[in-house]
Amino acid sequence: MTGVGLDDDGFIAREGSLDRVSREFVPVVAAARARIAEAFCPARLHSAYLYGSIPRGTARPGVSDCDILLATRAEPSPAERADADALASRLDASFPQVDGVGVLLFSTSTLLSEHERYDLGWFVACLCTPLLGDDLAAKLPRYRPSALLARETNGDFADALPSWRRRAASVITPAERRTLSRAVARRIVRTGFTLVMPWWGGWTSDLAESADAFARYYPQRAEQMRRAATVGQAPTADTAVLTMMIQDLGPWLAAEYLAVHGRKAPRS
Repeated sequence: MTGVGLDDDGFIAREGSLDRVSREFVPVVAAARARIAEAFCPARLHSAYLYGSIPRGTARPGVSDCDILLATRAEPSPAERADADALASRLDASFPQVDGVGVLLFSTSTLLSEHERYDLGWFVACLCTPLLGDDLAAKLPRYRPSALLARETNGDFADALPSWRRRAASVITPAERRTLSRAVARRIVRTGFTLVMPWWGGWTSDLAESADAFARYYPQRAEQMRRAATVGQAPTADTAVLTMMIQDLGPWLAAEYLAVHGRKAPRS
């Protein structure tokens, strides 16, 4: 019997599919495909992908965001990044069922590089759903829930803490605190999950399931991690919750991650 999120051979199964997109988000996906094709000609764009709750079929209208990855043929230029930002803004403004649109840009050479084989490469092969162009997953290996994957995906988690503290000190409005809380909570829960992933023996992107998996091995931190999972789905402006994640749970998780899996390999 294989673990959760694995195929019959024990490799992480690709988690999304266009067939899983719920009825409310079909127009969003159609518009994303059309507008990407308008903004990026084939000479510039190799392929485009969706990731996150929409291709997993778990998106909630008015709550979930739309996440897009664009693989460019050359290193993304400032003009291409500006085009991607404009694309994201237009999509977000056009569809009330999405709460924000994010567009990542990477070159195909970066996505297929040896350095990114167990980070961005894994991300494309396992967490991204093809939307346009030729699927880069065909050029990538299959992946197991290993310690190597854990180290290369989140072995740099400690680097996020200083910027979170700076942002927390500067946010003023409740909306800003909710946005930061959601981002911090999601990263913490996903890092907490990959910490235990090799022992758990499977894969999930579900925040609640991730927190439950973590709790099996770190019961003393279970309540905090489950609170973070809740915030990742329903952001809060509560300063105490943000402080807990940034000043207590986050630093502990960073130290434990380095002790268990080590630091992510440096990038040149």
